[in-house]
Amino acid sequence: MTINSIQHDNAHIKGSQQKVPLLYTINTTAMKRILFVSTGEQFPKGAFTFLRKLIEEEPACLTGLFFCPLDYELIASASHVPISAPYLRVRDTERDIVNKNKALFAGECQSLHIKHYTHENDERWDRTLFAKETRFSDLVVLSGELFCEDGGKKQPNIFLQEALHASECPVIVVPEEYKPVQHLIIAYDGSKDSLYSIKQFCYLFPQYTDLPTEVVFVRDETSEEIPDLENLKQFTRLHFSSMGFSKLHFRAANYFATWIGEKSSVMLITGSFGRAAFSYVAKRSFAEQVIADHGMPVFIAHT
Repeated sequence: MTINSIQHDNAHIKGSQQKVPLLYTINTTAMKRILFVSTGEQFPKGAFTFLRKLIEEEPACLTGLFFCPLDYELIASASHVPISAPYLRVRDTERDIVNKNKALFAGECQSLHIKHYTHENDERWDRTLFAKETRFSDLVVLSGELFCEDGGKKQPNIFLQEALHASECPVIVVPEEYKPVQHLIIAYDGSKDSLYSIKQFCYLFPQYTDLPTEVVFVRDETSEEIPDLENLKQFTRLHFSSMGFSKLHFRAANYFATWIGEKSSVMLITGSFGRAAFSYVAKRSFAEQVIADHGMPVFIAHT
């Protein structure tokens, strides 16, 4: 229900008893804007399946953002020919792929009665465009396996790292073999980004906060201390129905992906990828290996 206006008796025109209505709008049909991103030849079915399940519980407006595949062999062969025809044929092929995926996206949304919009872009990966669209979105959903796969099949490749760093809203990286989530694991390191990721998850997915949830602090040391544990307990227990807290005594970058990979139907919540993409060349993130294993969706939010 929307209330368009309410009249108040305490507003008057000077020198008159005439009442002036003050207008207020109360919108009780607000929707989240979710950005669905496809960056190559294959349509990310796992990411769309996740969205379909999500929208069954809470309506949302989807925006499909599509980028051309990065076919370096075709681009290179076209660039060696001193005429424009081969290059134009490459671009036509790329745009045909984008249009096919756009049509598939629109058709799926229409058949499921999902409110949607398809972005006009049909160019190759553009970090600036991606960042701008995320600025005006509540959430990004993308494939952890297919993201710019022509630019490197070993994920997260440089393009996915760049996207996760550049995003100005939370991101869910979804495996193609998506399984419904039944358990949440929160990677906590005491930083502001790890708390930020918890807050953003609660605001975006209150329907998931009834799931069994474990907060995990990982550090290769003998101490059992977890930073600000009492504050953390007070905050999380206000938002989650079933909470547990653990400390794991090993190096997260080396063993965390193996530990979490033994669990099934899990979503990982983390504040990773706040650092610039190039910095991960020297210092790897534990979240990278979790994404590379394609075993579970990963929710990422950073300041």
